[in-house]
Amino acid sequence: MELSGFSYWGILLALASYGLGSVSSAILLCRLAGYGDPRLAGSKNPGATNVMRIGGKKLAILTLLGDSLKGAVPVAAAVALNLSQAEVNLVAVSAFLGHLFPVFFRFKGGKGVATFFGVIIVLNWQLALFAATCWLTSTWAFKISSLSALITAFTIPVYTWHFFPDLFIPLLIVCVLMVIRHHQNIRNLMTGVESSSSSVAS
Repeated sequence: MELSGFSYWGILLALASYGLGSVSSAILLCRLAGYGDPRLAGSKNPGATNVMRIGGKKLAILTLLGDSLKGAVPVAAAVALNLSQAEVNLVAVSAFLGHLFPVFFRFKGGKGVATFFGVIIVLNWQLALFAATCWLTSTWAFKISSLSALITAFTIPVYTWHFFPDLFIPLLIVCVLMVIRHHQNIRNLMTGVESSSSSVAS
């Protein structure tokens, strides 16, 4: 059965994807490690970069993996269920929205970089390789994690438009939201006070 072009499986998986995305790896891991809520320390962002500032590299890597899997797992499930491209795209965006606006944490989430990479690794490995190259090159050149994320967010829609048009709309939505969530970083970059960091996604 279908509803407005989307099967019930597609809708259910999108809802589950949002729910999984709402599980904050940073908050859970920091609390388990005894560091409290990362939204109250450092940059106050529940992401891998801030977790590294608070709890060190190992905890940051675990956060990075957790946030990436939140994007990869539901999209992989959608592909395995042979859902339509539109449904796969919906599941992908839902995972990202869950990370940014988690229902379990009063809709105060992270900036979505790691979840974004988890999503695109499954959506299209060539796109993921391009995004990773863009991010790593920017990080090597500028050594500012937030700037690397912004450069990637501005580049991906253009690249997708030319080479993978079926992914353009969902990734445009994701990238626009990612830029919006980096609004404070943009202000800091413009005033020259943005801190440098090692290559861990925000």
